[in-house]
Amino acid sequence: MLHFLDFEKPIAELASQIEELRRTTDAGGIDVREEAQRLEDKADALLRATYAKLSAWQKAQVARHPERPKCLDYIRALITDWTPLAGDRAFADDAAVVGGLGRFRGRAVAVLGTEKGEDTDSRVKHNFGMARPEGYRKARRIMELAGRFGLPILSFVDTAGAYPGIEAEARGQAEAIARAIEAGLEAPVPFIATIIGEGGSGGAIALAAADRVLMLEHSIYSVISPEGCASILWRDQAQAAIAAEALKLTAEDLRRLGLIDDLVPEPMGGAQRDPATTITTVGERIWTNLDPLLVLDGATLKAQRRRKFLDMGRGGI
Repeated sequence: MLHFLDFEKPIAELASQIEELRRTTDAGGIDVREEAQRLEDKADALLRATYAKLSAWQKAQVARHPERPKCLDYIRALITDWTPLAGDRAFADDAAVVGGLGRFRGRAVAVLGTEKGEDTDSRVKHNFGMARPEGYRKARRIMELAGRFGLPILSFVDTAGAYPGIEAEARGQAEAIARAIEAGLEAPVPFIATIIGEGGSGGAIALAAADRVLMLEHSIYSVISPEGCASILWRDQAQAAIAAEALKLTAEDLRRLGLIDDLVPEPMGGAQRDPATTITTVGERIWTNLDPLLVLDGATLKAQRRRKFLDMGRGGI
């Protein structure tokens, strides 16, 4: 069964009752279809009512849902002829950042993303999507490769932030992030970034300094996590819900502020309830945003991208 979040407990209780009714039908041949349908209608109405008024903190929980489709899910579904590339040509390969070459709707592209993993083993392997310096240097290498060969760049961002360990700092974490941002801004090719879950701090923008930034409806994008913000301002992570509201980290807030370019709708109840439809919708929105950029030359793309980021924060934002 689907993993239910804390605020979804009433929905979970109805789902449990529906499942129990189905087991009763299977075991004893009793026809309870009418009652099951009544409960399903009630659960659907409750789901719609709940998701119609999610708070920023609840959206943060949805963005972190363990069954939400991950970067590699999007790559497997949307990218053909996928050839992964490894290593930063300086220190090591970082599995938190995945990247490579492939085709999107028949067009050759370079693809980047942060991968959290789907189970314990893969989460440890990918370091829960928190990249070290070599991950951002790999991203920079692939972006520069894309520019050299005229390949549009697609990125899928899902990270709580860059890895904060001592060894990462010792190897130049901040410099690596800054260089990745620079590579994105200087890429002479179209660049589409999609926030598919968490967009945490510099660890996210390192892969999202793009011409168009797309954001799933229940994803989040912020300079710091709600828990981190609460720890700094109130010395209390229990204030995370208040911090989430203050951070304006939801897709609706960021689109209104002009910090993202497109909000991608999710199935009712979040991407985790229908990953295939979510991924298909993302693919459509990527193409819609990419197609007009394909006719622009590198100088124009870079100039427009520069203006886009310099304009952020103006107009009272």
